Amino acid sequence: MARIFQAKGRPADKPLLVLVDSLAMVDRVAGEVPARARRLMERYWPGALTLVLHAHADLPTALTAGTGTIGVRLSSHPIARAIVAALGEPVTAPSANPHGASGARTADEVIAGLGNRVELVLDGGPTPGGPASTVLDLTRRPAVVLRAGSVVPTPEDLEG
Repeated sequence: MARIFQAKGRPADKPLLVLVDSLAMVDRVAGEVPARARRLMERYWPGALTLVLHAHADLPTALTAGTGTIGVRLSSHPIARAIVAALGEPVTAPSANPHGASGARTADEVIAGLGNRVELVLDGGPTPGGPASTVLDLTRRPAVVLRAGSVVPTPEDLEG
């Protein structure tokens, strides 16, 4: 995780999200998965919705940035899902660009932005681009949109 923060120039107080390959894998990183989270997962996953939940107490502090929370997402990208499934573990997955820079859409853009700060760039073709994932904090009631993105939660999603 330290290498991710270093390569991206990401502040240590910004937690990392993890990608999962199933609802069952969420239980391995979240201390609790409330019913409203499960409803949102069923409705929007796989897709561009990151849910912030209370983290398992045994997760590394560097991953959660000491917040006691963890962001989880089930990606709609087949390669990302295949990597998580092959590993059998959640995978940290920040955007592949320096902190604060525009998102990279191609392997060449990743290399241009991160250069020799990463050992490997897997070229799965250009990403579709567009808005980032929506980040929805479910540790609060009503839920709070931390980052607006391609998924637009309904009032019912927020109230749970």
